[in-house]
Amino acid sequence: MPLQLPKSSWNTTELEDLRELARSFLQKEAVPHQERWAAEKKVDRELWTKAGEVGLLCLSIPEEYGGGGGTFAHEAVLYEEQARAGDSAWGVTVHNGIVAHYLLAYASEEKKRAWLPKLASGELVGAIAMTEPGTGSDLQGIKTRAVRDGDHYVLNGAKTFITNGFHADLVVVACKTDPDAGAQGVSLIVVETDTPGFRRGRILDKVGMKGQDTAELFFDDVRVPAGNLLGDAEGQGFVQLMLQLPQERLIIAVTAVAGLEAAVDLTLAYTKERTAFGRPIFSFQNTKFTLAEAATETAVARAFLDQCIERHLKGELDVQGAAMAKLWTTERVNKVIDDCVQLFGGYGYMTEYPIARAWADVRISRIFGGTSEIMKEIISRSL
Repeated sequence: MPLQLPKSSWNTTELEDLRELARSFLQKEAVPHQERWAAEKKVDRELWTKAGEVGLLCLSIPEEYGGGGGTFAHEAVLYEEQARAGDSAWGVTVHNGIVAHYLLAYASEEKKRAWLPKLASGELVGAIAMTEPGTGSDLQGIKTRAVRDGDHYVLNGAKTFITNGFHADLVVVACKTDPDAGAQGVSLIVVETDTPGFRRGRILDKVGMKGQDTAELFFDDVRVPAGNLLGDAEGQGFVQLMLQLPQERLIIAVTAVAGLEAAVDLTLAYTKERTAFGRPIFSFQNTKFTLAEAATETAVARAFLDQCIERHLKGELDVQGAAMAKLWTTERVNKVIDDCVQLFGGYGYMTEYPIARAWADVRISRIFGGTSEIMKEIISRSL
């Protein structure tokens, strides 16, 4: 019997219909291919167009731009089902919840109408390039440079750890338009990857999330139209990033809590079926106490996440609240899944078991989107 938690307060009948669509799509198009995608370090390109055909891309983008016209709740349902399906390969959270929203918020009307419908159909795959080989959490320290040259910007630099980097057709690039202005010198410029001078490096070999095409990107005198600048002036990039990062961190919290729920369900089923010393593993006090604690941590994380989603739907989730959500849920999911692996014993370390893959996949959650240490720094500023 799976873990029984109250229905999320933001859930609706319409969302349950979407949940069923997302679940069936993932079971058909993602679950059977996990091992192959992990070996190839990328998903199939046609996965994106198939998702576009059934309406799973750009769920929270207005219909006038080809999107689903929904809210963050629609996105959350898709991300939950992806986590519960055990798929960490498809970079839809970045495409839907991050890249599309940078364009919606800051691109010109002309560019929105050019790019967003193609993101919604899967014709274009989106990525965002912030991290550099020598710069992690310190976005003010980025070296990628964009120099204005008439009606164009000329970009030079390198980015790493870029989700969807191999398939990306459109990359939102954080760069310096004024290298002497600190945070005020950061701008966001959209690069179409068929532009001369853009090239992809290797797909990186990661500990977990092995099927996700995380790549290096290089910009060598890449000329892009000045109209690809996001915002109405240079130097707005850092503020734009700060305004959008709360949603990115909430997305990470959504996947963390869904991962918690899935891990506890897997472990409950395993410990009730597996026997040791002539009785089910679940009957041992250590197992029951470990799972009792895991179930409680999962319930608390779910309640806090639901509160944060409600606040976000009302436009009330602040930077500190999103940081708390990311910090708490990612720390919990790492602890609980580690405890679950222990209950699986040696089988918990075998990659054919979903719990082992989940254990490797979730470790990055304490790092990407801002490390746990950065989250604590952000939270402390409000105290």
